Amino acid sequence: MPVKKIMVVDDSPTERFFLQELLVKNGYAVITAENGEEAVAKSRGESPDLILMDVVMPGLNGFQATRQIARAPETAHIPIFMCTTKDQETDKIWGVRQGAKGYLVKPVDADDLLKKIAELG
Repeated sequence: MPVKKIMVVDDSPTERFFLQELLVKNGYAVITAENGEEAVAKSRGESPDLILMDVVMPGLNGFQATRQIARAPETAHIPIFMCTTKDQETDKIWGVRQGAKGYLVKPVDADDLLKKIAELG
């Protein structure tokens, strides 16, 4: 199924804006969430085709939100890419264990991100 609607989850307005602009310019519909709680709620209501999830956020962090989305029957089909400054191998392994399908380290390389999205479709 081709990716059309992407949810960007990040507590940084700058990061959300950067990713949203990049994705919209490349033909994707974008919804945003500022934290893990909002991401879990919107993943149910909006049914995005892909979620780009930051890790370090107040409240429910990206690992916790990913786990909730990946394990809930109504949202388990949505692929999640962790999109974070946490670049240790253990972080990547933990992200995959929570249900992430991909792991990108910030600053995100635009071409790399678009290529990974295209590979999903």
